[in-house]
Amino acid sequence: MSHALRPLCPPPEQFRPHDGRRPVVVASCSTQAPALLVLSHLRWNFVFQRPQHLMTRAARTRRVFFIEEPVFGEDADRLEMVTDASGVTVCTPHVESGHSPAESQARTARLLTQLVQSEGLDTYDLWVYTPMELPVAAGLTPRLTVYDCMDELANFRGAPPELREREQQLFEQAGVVFTGGHRLYEAKCLQHGNVYPFPSSVEVEHFAQARQDLADPADQRELPRPRLGFYGVIDERFDTALIGELARRRPEWQIVLLGPVVKIDPAELPQAPNLHYLGQKTYAELPQYLAHWDVALLPFALNPSTEFISPTKTPEYLAAGVPVVSTGIRDVIRPYGEGEMVRVADGVDAFEAACAAALDEAGTAQATERQQRADAYLAGLSWDRTWNEMQAAMESAVQTQQSAAPAPLRESADD
Repeated sequence: MSHALRPLCPPPEQFRPHDGRRPVVVASCSTQAPALLVLSHLRWNFVFQRPQHLMTRAARTRRVFFIEEPVFGEDADRLEMVTDASGVTVCTPHVESGHSPAESQARTARLLTQLVQSEGLDTYDLWVYTPMELPVAAGLTPRLTVYDCMDELANFRGAPPELREREQQLFEQAGVVFTGGHRLYEAKCLQHGNVYPFPSSVEVEHFAQARQDLADPADQRELPRPRLGFYGVIDERFDTALIGELARRRPEWQIVLLGPVVKIDPAELPQAPNLHYLGQKTYAELPQYLAHWDVALLPFALNPSTEFISPTKTPEYLAAGVPVVSTGIRDVIRPYGEGEMVRVADGVDAFEAACAAALDEAGTAQATERQQRADAYLAGLSWDRTWNEMQAAMESAVQTQQSAAPAPLRESADD
């Protein structure tokens, strides 16, 4: 499918908190909505983030098949299927090892074709998170292809060189493209004619639990205050040098880091008596940790892998009522920094000063005003709203495709 490109994207100045390019939601989704096949580079039981938030909502009205990247082994090819409590069916292809990447993807494609046939999926949509897995959809005939572009994956460490070419193929096939932030939208709207920005949203009620009297988790209970915390994947986007120097300069600050270490050698992580790596926590556990932090951190390195990110943690931290300090990530600066909800600082001197200012501001009228600004902004954010708007954009794209399709030939009266 080809798309005429718009000559110019809406400039970022036009993006106010809940504006930008947004579809109009005219009705709720039918309980008979087409099934959804999701191709993901992230495993369902990894960190609970954008795919999980969206697909648990999709599963309320659709059959959702969340297809992970394959696991290789010696056994015959098969598709392992487990239905999550949310109703999402997690599909893990088990593919015989020893084959070329192209053959392995062809084998996965056959498993997906069999899935569609065995489940009787006459009409379904295809939702893609990773262009690299596009070949596994070769045998599929979706009603609509959606590209939910969370990040600029080509900028990540270890990204395959053919990723950009695959993404271009996906642009040709997709009827609609969603982006995980406004900075990413600015890049992708020049490559496709039907792009919508959907920055990270939040379940306010879940994280607002941190404002209540929650028990301090056992593994941080004995740590002195103040505590500065971070949760999320610790990878090449995480500024290890910044955190290491911050810990060295401020030995009285306890720095709590929650999350898996990925794509970097754990031996290279900074170590100090006041640096505490507590491992990955479940989504349900996060409010308990946040409830006993004095500052929440977004210590991202400024490099190609972070140029387009829109951290889900930003609104989550704010919903928890914890002061936030971030490095200069574009989608944090706007709207959170410019809206005086988050302190933004680059370089260890400025970052240290911002953390100290956040600690000093605690309990003051200024802190109350800052939180009130954040609460007012968050009142318009929710994953439910995001999903409803995405559904509206999908249905609009389907209607556009149908109206653009050539009309069937009608037989002449003389025939």
